[in-house]
Amino acid sequence: MIPVITLDGPGGSGKGTIARLLADRLGWHLLDSGALYRLTALAARRAGIDPEDEARVTELARTLPVAFEVGEDGTPRILLDGREVGSELRTEQCGADASRVAAMPAVREALLERQRAFRQPPGLVADGRDMGTVVFPDAPLKIFLTASLEERARRRYNQLKEQGVSANIHSLLQELADRDERDANRKVAPLRPAADAIVLDSTELGIDEVLQRILDLARERELA
Repeated sequence: MIPVITLDGPGGSGKGTIARLLADRLGWHLLDSGALYRLTALAARRAGIDPEDEARVTELARTLPVAFEVGEDGTPRILLDGREVGSELRTEQCGADASRVAAMPAVREALLERQRAFRQPPGLVADGRDMGTVVFPDAPLKIFLTASLEERARRRYNQLKEQGVSANIHSLLQELADRDERDANRKVAPLRPAADAIVLDSTELGIDEVLQRILDLARERELA
């Protein structure tokens, strides 16, 4: 069985950064499941489709022309219909749309097999919100990474400022709180730790500390 390490958690918890670093350290494949939902939301907005129109968004998800590549400098590139869209996916508007799209059962079903197809040798690090509960329930190591709402808003604020994007800390707090509410209360695959997940609070931890703790857990399970 090809091993999988799942990293689930709310927005701004740092799981995306940790997942990339972990996959690089282990030499494994990486699945950014949130990118698939953001890509679906972005494609819908571009096509003039209402993000609440489940039937049309689902059809779009089934045929989404996406590709994940690594640039010559080693940085990941996300392509939608042949065009690099990484910066567009990181906007708060896209994140909010993605949260609405992800609450639709038919859309989640359409993207499920696409996500599972990322499970290839020698292993996979899967980053998302239902990786351990729904997509890879047999994963030998499941991490639920979280942090306080205030700390997550601060991290997102600093991230956006570094990208040259205007941001308001109070608006980010509200947006994250609203997204937490939607994700935790959706009918299908709500955001919650898997029964056998290890909950790791990163509020007071640096990136290197979080990465090391997960690597230690992986070694304990003879995954690294």
